[in-house]
Amino acid sequence: MSGRGVIRFLDTRPLRGSRPFGDLWIGTSASQLGGQIATVAVLAQVWELTGSPVGTGAIGLATGLPMVLFGLLGGTLADTFDRRAVVRVTTVGGLLAAAGLYTQAVAGNRSVLLLLALVAVGTSCSALGAPARRTLPVRLLPSDQVAAGLALMNVSFQAAMLTGPALAGLLIARWDVPAAYAAQVVTATIAALSLTRLPAMPPDGAGAAGEKRRPGRGGWRILRRPTLWGSMATDLAATLLAMPVALFPLVNEIRFGGNPQTLGLFLSAVAVGGITAGLLSGTVTRWRRGGLVQLSAAAVWGLALACFGLAGPLWLALTCLAVAGAADTVSVITRGALVQLEAPDAYRGRVSSVEHVIGVAGPELGNLRGGLLASATSASFSLVFGGLSAVLAIAAVAAANGPLRAYRTPPPTEERTGPETPGVEAGHGADIGLGEGPSKAVL
Repeated sequence: MSGRGVIRFLDTRPLRGSRPFGDLWIGTSASQLGGQIATVAVLAQVWELTGSPVGTGAIGLATGLPMVLFGLLGGTLADTFDRRAVVRVTTVGGLLAAAGLYTQAVAGNRSVLLLLALVAVGTSCSALGAPARRTLPVRLLPSDQVAAGLALMNVSFQAAMLTGPALAGLLIARWDVPAAYAAQVVTATIAALSLTRLPAMPPDGAGAAGEKRRPGRGGWRILRRPTLWGSMATDLAATLLAMPVALFPLVNEIRFGGNPQTLGLFLSAVAVGGITAGLLSGTVTRWRRGGLVQLSAAAVWGLALACFGLAGPLWLALTCLAVAGAADTVSVITRGALVQLEAPDAYRGRVSSVEHVIGVAGPELGNLRGGLLASATSASFSLVFGGLSAVLAIAAVAAANGPLRAYRTPPPTEERTGPETPGVEAGHGADIGLGEGPSKAVL
């Protein structure tokens, strides 16, 4: 196959060139699959125990609050301790929480509070480790492969979204809820074992591996850097103003007779678009104009969802959602690479924690916004208004943020420091291995 043909497809250089990244990818993929399986199992068990939408709604409280509260704390941990140690401890914590879910199901637990408490513990572990985990690819890969590494992570996530719920349904139907929790224990064990061969990765400026250090002063002020706040503001505008999932049932009821299969197709269309974009991401991950790519992809997301709000035929509605899913994947990949490369290593954990919270809270608040506006107007108005508002907000960010528009991924041999931010200690923007192999990587 020609070089031009290879670029069109998924860029697998990170898996071929870095064994530590390969281990991380396998473990993360297993964890994501287990998480999707457990989500269905918890939903089924809570419904069985309560028979109430208030009970199933409480699952969101048990997951949302720990994600926000412990996500920010996880950023400080990632800039204080060896990041490999943080990820290891929190991964083992998640494994213990998964074992707890399996145990209570086998024991015939009838307390929904105990179930939700275990869910909250597992989510807290995930939130505490998420910022540190987000910093790993940039330290394992040369800068020109970071976006490709994130694309591989995104493909595994989209695949887990497609297969996890279906697998959970099969397990529950054949062997009941404990079987689904057992599958999560297996995947969590794989995730923990995948970390055994990873080298240490203390924050930039730390001493010996695992040694606690004082985080760099003014770490949160690094978010003033135009490329960072612009990238995060673009993502927040896209999700807060145009998130469509809460409106799927209403659109399905009004236009397609409330067929539950059609509702499932809405979610599948987004996932199919996302995984297709991931599999064809080789071109995007090699483009160096990451800021411009993110801005463009986020705008396409808004336009596609506005078109979904007006689409009549089912095929057109599904096409719009697939386009939105593909645009979202491109935006997520380019934003993740830009944020990790632009954040100095000494502050990368805290920057990652803010990115993580925005990624969690933005869609939830966006769904709330969409539902409230639709209840006051209509589903079509909420979708169209939200999509076009997102496009206008993204255009405003682009107009006000020249550095984001002009951003280029640094060459893999370039060691850069980036512009100094007032009140922030100087640090390297990308303290990464430059292709010398696993021994150079500090994870």
